[in-house]
Amino acid sequence: MRKKARARFDWRLPLIGSLGFLLWTTNRRRRKPNFDLSGNADIEAMMPTLVGITEGAVDHGNRIDILQNGRFFDRLLEDVRSARESVHIESYIWWTGEICERIAGALAQSASRGVEVRLMLDYSGSSRMDGSLKSKMKDAGCMLRQFRPLRASNIGRMNLRTHRKIAVIDGRVAYVGGHGIAEQWAGDGQDRDHWRDTAIRAEGPVVTTLQGVFCENWIEETGEVPAGEKYFPKLEESGRIDAHVAYASPRGSLSSVQLLYYLAINAARRELLIQNPYFLPHEDAIDSLKEAIKRGVDVQIMVPSAAIIDSALVQHASHHHFGDLLKNGVRVFENQKTLTHQKIMIVDRMWSCVGSTNFDDRSFELNDEITVGLIDRDIANQLREAYVRDLNDCKEMLFDEWRTRPWRHRLLDAGCFLARREL
Repeated sequence: MRKKARARFDWRLPLIGSLGFLLWTTNRRRRKPNFDLSGNADIEAMMPTLVGITEGAVDHGNRIDILQNGRFFDRLLEDVRSARESVHIESYIWWTGEICERIAGALAQSASRGVEVRLMLDYSGSSRMDGSLKSKMKDAGCMLRQFRPLRASNIGRMNLRTHRKIAVIDGRVAYVGGHGIAEQWAGDGQDRDHWRDTAIRAEGPVVTTLQGVFCENWIEETGEVPAGEKYFPKLEESGRIDAHVAYASPRGSLSSVQLLYYLAINAARRELLIQNPYFLPHEDAIDSLKEAIKRGVDVQIMVPSAAIIDSALVQHASHHHFGDLLKNGVRVFENQKTLTHQKIMIVDRMWSCVGSTNFDDRSFELNDEITVGLIDRDIANQLREAYVRDLNDCKEMLFDEWRTRPWRHRLLDAGCFLARREL
């Protein structure tokens, strides 16, 4: 009589389960402090607080150019091709398309003529990158690294990504915005396959600050410290615009980019315009928006529609909050034409900010982000004019429509809201 075979214990299953649980709970252990503002002031009087609490400093005398949509790549490629010393780029996304080939070619050409090219790409966001482009750049001498790749030392923080989009050329010119390196950003926001986005090109002292932000994650991954005048030249004033930088690395408290957004909301006195693709505010932010309405502020929020956005579940999670906002006088507009990917805030036509930071838990608590505040009426008006143009492609969401939406829509909104931290 044959003995019954004894089932073999597979030790890999509990190990995988334990590692997965560790990764999932890493973010759950973070304490979520409340935002309780002591003090009250308009944006002009709030400026020292806004800069100081976000651990920044005002860099005076900058030239800032606003770049919309694919124009960003035109200017970036011009600067990369004329670089003499160094090109530093950090990006969450590198996907596919002709623009990826053009940028890889320009970086390779610069490296082949002796320019130091450092390219930091997020491990998760660059997973679609064409391997042949990696080889092309590396063979030409580009230094390409991935941020927090899959390895044992990163197991507990694989969900902590760099979402920054920064480029610094020769330590003298810098770019910050929402553009990823992919074909979706190469058009003019003309349809659902070509997204709307906004970036800035900066010259002047703020570039030194932005170079330092790039170096933070480069040093973490490589141990190399780019130092000296080659990377940090002495920069004279190049214009009249004052700028300040908020950038966040998760550490369990309110991040600098979250504080920047919250303080700006509370400083608004006449008009507050927000463009953000992923708008999932905490109760503290919702209360601040409602208080702004009580002060007589015209509060408007622009997001992509659920039919357009690349993550419809995120937008459905946003819908859960809209009723409270709409009922209290906040105006919400949904873009029906394309994914509005800008991360912009404009306060009282005096101050504005542009960057990579979404208005959600992931950007506030998990990602490395960057946002540049701009103290200039002309820049604020340029961004406002673009916002008004975008309104032509939007449909305003009304409270009665939100209240009477179908039960299936309500159920999906509620379910997505409950799962919002995993989206």
